[in-house]
Amino acid sequence: MSGVIKAENLHKVYSETKIPVKALNGVNLEIMEGEFTAIVGPSGCGKTTLLNIIGGLDHPTMGNVLVANEDIANMKDGELIDFRLKNIGFVFQAYNLIPVLTTLENVEFIMLLQKQDKTQREKRSMELLEEMGIADKANMRPSELSGGQQQRVAVARALASKPKFILADEPTANLDSKSTENLLDIMAKMNKEENATFVFSTHDQRVIEKAKRIVTLEDGVIISDVKK
Repeated sequence: MSGVIKAENLHKVYSETKIPVKALNGVNLEIMEGEFTAIVGPSGCGKTTLLNIIGGLDHPTMGNVLVANEDIANMKDGELIDFRLKNIGFVFQAYNLIPVLTTLENVEFIMLLQKQDKTQREKRSMELLEEMGIADKANMRPSELSGGQQQRVAVARALASKPKFILADEPTANLDSKSTENLLDIMAKMNKEENATFVFSTHDQRVIEKAKRIVTLEDGVIISDVKK
């Protein structure tokens, strides 16, 4: 196994308010290829901040972030956009699907930006929709889907271009128990069969139970790191 993500002495201070807020305070973390990791802890502990920094959506105040052996903490914005496009799949709590596109087009979208062949895009997208159990929704738009179905589309989109790893920020927060169980089973299967590396930010016990590694944050510091 080789390290996909390596965070070294990460600090993040939000100074926009009168009293600066320390979101991360010297975090060191290495995620290995093929891991299924949950970053857990109470609200405000720094979970989302850590996920955003290792995904290149935010910059650390201090520290280094290596992703696929690239130092993303010091990349310019244009370089980061290109790097994320090629290497990272994101699953957001709010789904972030494009409302005017169909289910199939939403899944294809990243591959379209990557200028992949149309036939290959459609083939890969339909395979994923079948895997997600929503191939019959391919021509529907997000507004016609349930929350659980939209989240499955978001996961399919994240996996479509076979990124090195997938970041999922509270992916089950808006889902019922059945939808959560189905979605986690699908992601666990993708993890096993495609060796996709998953990193979750969550406080959902159902996600924690499925994860193979639990990293606990408190006040911006890792207080435990347990592999099952």
